[in-house]
Amino acid sequence: MSRDPAQGRLPAAFLAAGGSSFTEFVSQHDPDLLPGGRAVPATPMIDVPHGTTIVTLTCSGGLVMAGDRRATMGSLIANRDMRKVFAADDHSLVGIAGAAGPAIEMVRLFQVELEHYAKVEGTLMSLEGRSNRLAAMLRGNLGLAMQGLSVLPVLGGYDAGRAAGRIFSYDVTGGCYEEQEHHSIGSGSLFARGALKKLWQPDLDRAGAIRVALEALYDAADDDSATGGPDVHRRIWPMVGVVDAAGVTFVDEAECESIVATILADRREGRGAR
Repeated sequence: MSRDPAQGRLPAAFLAAGGSSFTEFVSQHDPDLLPGGRAVPATPMIDVPHGTTIVTLTCSGGLVMAGDRRATMGSLIANRDMRKVFAADDHSLVGIAGAAGPAIEMVRLFQVELEHYAKVEGTLMSLEGRSNRLAAMLRGNLGLAMQGLSVLPVLGGYDAGRAAGRIFSYDVTGGCYEEQEHHSIGSGSLFARGALKKLWQPDLDRAGAIRVALEALYDAADDDSATGGPDVHRRIWPMVGVVDAAGVTFVDEAECESIVATILADRREGRGAR
């Protein structure tokens, strides 16, 4: 897919009219570039870094998504500062758990897919369309998932028609399911989900939803060794994204630090879960 040296210009495939799917274009002209187009080795995969826990919950006028920063490789901590929550486009967030390399690659391809669609069609893809495109990418990764390189994302976006946030979860085969109110994925999801059930309320504002997300991650880290809680010593805080009618924003480290400090103080004084 490089320039034609004889002509000094892009190959004809780049100049021909095509559809709105960038993934479809690549699959037709150079399928080896796609994660699902690569040969799957017959031998089991070696240990690779894995991302762990993501939580997401709806709030008044949007939703919040947060992820811890730890990546593990077997019993080892492979990375303490991994980013697991990304802006898919201006009005949706995607969080990743599973094999870190393929997961990040899938997110980048998904971002290009949505950008390509918007340029070709002149409009943003619908939220249902985005959820279905991500499901198709997961189906393309099934061969690698069967060898241990599974990717498990969660998609959250703002639906302008409903003026509310919506959450979509997935399985490794590409099954897509809409979740209500809140959801969590990754190794600490069981513990995070318990916290979300107790703390979530339908009238949460932005600040309240961010605190609930951080408390859920704190509880997950308390019981799951693969989930990294707030690292006060190294000043590493969970990554928190917010999506609403104004678009996607990320909570800065100073605000995260302040909220974490309040949570820790409340728990020391017996005003929160232990």
